[in-house]
Amino acid sequence: MTEATCVIERRTKNAASQALCVIVLALGACTNMGGPLPAAIERVADDGPTRTSVAVVQRDWHTDICLRAHDADVWVDALARGFHDASVLCFGFGERQFVVERRHDPLTMIGALIPSQATVLMTVLRVAPEAAFGSQNVVEVPVDDAGLASVQRYLRISLETDADGAPHRLADGPYAGSVYFAASGTYDALHTCNTWTARALRSAGLHDVPDVLFASSLMREVRHALETKAPDSAMHNAAASR
Repeated sequence: MTEATCVIERRTKNAASQALCVIVLALGACTNMGGPLPAAIERVADDGPTRTSVAVVQRDWHTDICLRAHDADVWVDALARGFHDASVLCFGFGERQFVVERRHDPLTMIGALIPSQATVLMTVLRVAPEAAFGSQNVVEVPVDDAGLASVQRYLRISLETDADGAPHRLADGPYAGSVYFAASGTYDALHTCNTWTARALRSAGLHDVPDVLFASSLMREVRHALETKAPDSAMHNAAASR
């Protein structure tokens, strides 16, 4: 299990923690009606021809959204400055104390269920996501130009920036080729890494993916949304090519 694992999901195997989560979920619903995460980017244009794809990756209980390095815009590409031969950039959301400070005591675990500071972990890959994480854990999502631009805009607004628009780098990540950035939003039991990934995917154009808490649920929703969208996308692209 990776250090970037979502806190709430990592403890669902424990019955006592499940009971505690129910209580805190109710409290979180009362204190967090607006939601701490950025909203998905609303598209300003209809679907166009497929430009490239982004990948959604399941890493145990956690998910990432991954872009090919050559698809990255100037701002996103600058996040990987200093990493040589980058092929893919993967981003995942998490609770800051748990993943950056590596505080895994019971108080921190409970505190992560209510609004707390968050981080975005960037992982730089030199191979395809399928080679890094296994093909069974990766789903490629076709995107057009608008979707590619929107998902990168979502990444930008998810990172805390200074007055000059530069992201706030917190620390090196847990393994070579990774780095933590301060997130603009907060983490809680209702807004996890997988909720964040779902909104990134909606920004990319996969509109039918709802906010979900669990990685396995998100992967099912992504596959279902792609199956539902495929006929319409194929017809649109065929018409555009004529």
